[in-house]
Amino acid sequence: MQKKLVKGLGTYRLLSLICFCLILLAWCFASYSGSVSDIFLPTPTSVVAKIASMARDGTLWANCRESISRVMIGWLWSVAAAVPMGMLMANSRKFSAFVQPIIEFARYLPVVALVPLTLLYLGIGENQKYTIIFLGTFFQLVLMVCDTVSGVDRNMINAARTLGASRAQVYRAVILPASLPGLMDDLRLTVGWAWTYLVVAEMVAASNGLGYMILKSQRYLATDTIFAGLILIGLIGLITDWLFRLLTRLVAPWYERLADGK
Repeated sequence: MQKKLVKGLGTYRLLSLICFCLILLAWCFASYSGSVSDIFLPTPTSVVAKIASMARDGTLWANCRESISRVMIGWLWSVAAAVPMGMLMANSRKFSAFVQPIIEFARYLPVVALVPLTLLYLGIGENQKYTIIFLGTFFQLVLMVCDTVSGVDRNMINAARTLGASRAQVYRAVILPASLPGLMDDLRLTVGWAWTYLVVAEMVAASNGLGYMILKSQRYLATDTIFAGLILIGLIGLITDWLFRLLTRLVAPWYERLADGK
């Protein structure tokens, strides 16, 4: 079984590398051959040079730091509110009936359309940017957490109650351990969504950040800077995803054993 898993993982990584190389080759061909103007598609060399230039003058690290801070704070606000609410919805029909309709309604509202209201209510400070990221992730995360916790085997919960466990003990000893791997996946997905709302959060009244850098470069047709910003956001997102996968293995090692059939 373990040999099959190792072989499957090796094949997965090889195919991922091949896909990346094909995209890079297509980019190189289209840009270096002159098939596409550099106004619309800069060369990989110019994008790497732009990243190196920003790293030397310090703007790269400053923008990355500001964007990471905004994404993580807004997302942590969402986690702090959504996880307990989603768990309560999964275990209380009355509470679910009370809040789920408004959550279902709100999750379809485009976050971009809420920018004018957040500016009106919160001004142009950092709280407005945190709120945009919060709104972009909170409603989906609540429903994902509710769905994950609802999937816990009811026989386990009933058995704990039969043995005299209190509601708090049921949550702590049964529901949380059983749903933790799924919750970690929910958090991993939503932190990725938080990054997609970064440009929206920084599109108004921002003076730094990767999203601001991209929007500012659009005005001057600086496509090399735009590509640099997009690549940096993607790389930070990949690193975040990898860290969450690693954290899942650390906090829920039993999930890996169950997946391996052990």
